[in-house]
Amino acid sequence: MKIDLTNKVAFVTGSSSGIGQAIALSLGKAGAKVVVHCRSNREGAEATVRQLEAAGAPETLIVQGDVSKEEDLADCFTAIDKTFGQLDIFVNNAGIDGERELISEGKLETFQKVIDVNLKGGFMGIQMALQRMLPRQAGVILSITSTHEKVPWAGQAPYCASKAGIAIITESLALELGDSGIRVLNLAPGAIKTDINRDVWENEETLADLVEKIPQGRMGTSEEIGDVAAFLVSDLAGYIHGTTVFADGAMTAYPSFAKGG
Repeated sequence: MKIDLTNKVAFVTGSSSGIGQAIALSLGKAGAKVVVHCRSNREGAEATVRQLEAAGAPETLIVQGDVSKEEDLADCFTAIDKTFGQLDIFVNNAGIDGERELISEGKLETFQKVIDVNLKGGFMGIQMALQRMLPRQAGVILSITSTHEKVPWAGQAPYCASKAGIAIITESLALELGDSGIRVLNLAPGAIKTDINRDVWENEETLADLVEKIPQGRMGTSEEIGDVAAFLVSDLAGYIHGTTVFADGAMTAYPSFAKGG
C-alpha cells in the first residue's frame, strides 16, 4: 500500500534540521504541501525546502518564529491560512533538551525554558491547529514526544516532564474530540542519529554505552522516524488514536533484563 497525502497541507514545527526535517521530507514525498518551520535557522529551513522540491513535493512555505511565544506561533498559523486556506496535518515537533542538571541543583530558569518550548509551545500549537480542524471536522495532530515520556533520565527531569505532559494532553484530547473526525497521537523516538547528538555517536565509548540500552543494537535514523510519521498521519493509520507509538529499537523494553533478573 502506498502512503498518499495528496492535497493535504502539513505544518511541521522545528523542521529546519534533524527529525523534523526528515518528517517534512517524508510528508512531501507522499504528496503533502509542507509548511517548514524554524525559530532562527533560516538556512536550514531553506535547505529543507530545496530537498522537498528535489523530491517532487507539490508546494512549500517557510514560517519562522519562537513556538514558546503565542504571537509568533499565531503569525505562523495566519501565514498558513493566507497561503493555503486549510490545515490537514499538524506535527508538533519543535523542542529542546535543556541543560543537564540534577533536580537538587537545577535552576528554575532551565526548567521554565524547557517547559515553555516543549510543553507550553506544544499545547498552544495543538490549540491553534484544532481551531482550524474542528470547523472542517477533519485533521491529524501528531506530537513528537520521546521514549522519555516513559523512561526516567537523571539530569533531564524537565525534558522528561515536558514529553510526558504532551503525551497525556494527547490522551485527554482524544477523549474530548469524540467522533469529530480528528485524530491525535504521539510518536516517541528512541536514540536517533542526528547532529544534535553527534558528540555521542562519534565517540566509541559513549556510543557503546548507548547501544547497550537498545535491544536492537543500533541507533535509529531520522529517515526511519520520518517514514513512521508519514504512515501515522495517513489514512492507513486511521484507527490509531489517542496513544503513543514508540519507534525506539525496544529501548523501553527494559534491556537490562535481557539476560535474566
